[in-house]
Amino acid sequence: MPENRKKKLFHSLREEYGNAPFLEEEIKKDPIEQFSIWFDEAVHAAVFEPNGMVLATVSPNFHPSTRTLLLKEFDERGFVFFTSFNSRKGDQLLVNPYASATFWWKEIYRQVHIEGKIERVRRKEAIHYFKQRPKGAQIASLASIQSEPLSSREELEASYLEVEKKYSGKEIPCPMRFGGYRLIPERMEFWQGRKNRLHDRIVYIHVDDLWISSRLSP
Repeated sequence: MPENRKKKLFHSLREEYGNAPFLEEEIKKDPIEQFSIWFDEAVHAAVFEPNGMVLATVSPNFHPSTRTLLLKEFDERGFVFFTSFNSRKGDQLLVNPYASATFWWKEIYRQVHIEGKIERVRRKEAIHYFKQRPKGAQIASLASIQSEPLSSREELEASYLEVEKKYSGKEIPCPMRFGGYRLIPERMEFWQGRKNRLHDRIVYIHVDDLWISSRLSP
């Protein structure tokens, strides 16, 4: 495609957001409670995978990387997701245990951005979650060594079939490389899309065991 046509295409990719307000008098003092309200509204609005989030980590040489994964639970302690400790993000979190997560709920013109420290959840919590996963996902956790190079798709499928045969009719064990992380928020920003790009942005900062909220310019 010619360069000028590409530019015209991108210039035409512009959507006007809704005009539902997000005002200071409406917000909760605790951002976890505010997140819970927005999350429930995203579910009610039939947002596609409302627990989908973009997780950002940083390598030892300070190069950022992102990927999309699923939030599995949250409470006053933080936001939990599960993955392989041997993955690229696992390697990065081992060296630099800080991350950010962004939820984008396009159907209701909202996003939430969370930054904070990362800690591993207890092994028994990971095992409990693993047992709730579909059998196919359990097999995949053993068959695939996440982020490692593969010679072909056939190699991966052969590994899956081998694990499936080995544990046919048996309980599938949770591999030691599989576990959970908790993102403990230190900063949370709530973004509500508004007309003319005059978006509402409310940020919470955790200071001395208290959450301080304020409005940001869009």
